[in-house]
Amino acid sequence: MELIYKEKKRTKFLGLPWCFVTYSIYDEKINIKSGFLSTTEDDAYMYKVQDVRLTKSFMERIFHLGTIICFTGDKTHPELKLVHIRRSKEIKEYLIAASEDARRKRRTMHTLNIGDNAEGDFDDDDDLDSDN
Repeated sequence: MELIYKEKKRTKFLGLPWCFVTYSIYDEKINIKSGFLSTTEDDAYMYKVQDVRLTKSFMERIFHLGTIICFTGDKTHPELKLVHIRRSKEIKEYLIAASEDARRKRRTMHTLNIGDNAEGDFDDDDDLDSDN
């Protein structure tokens, strides 16, 4: 796998990388490594990313930071947050394009369940013929 971006979580104040969280974005997955003495490493595959949101608080805007929220189909991280990172707009755009490419490569399709259409079933031929 090819490493595309590597960012560290930064503090809101001055945008300094004093936190022990590293975000690594590869062409096929997103990796979050956190901790100093004991570490935790979480992965989410790129094809599971369904939607991406970029938020910037007032302090983040001052220090050119942003928070990216990836809405995924992953059980462990339904909302994957990349908190207080630089180049957030560029990374958000990459994640949108890469998740689409990953779904095409795997031939998976994401569909939203908008609602249960229990009232009107359009499979009946009688409903369609009643207009004639």
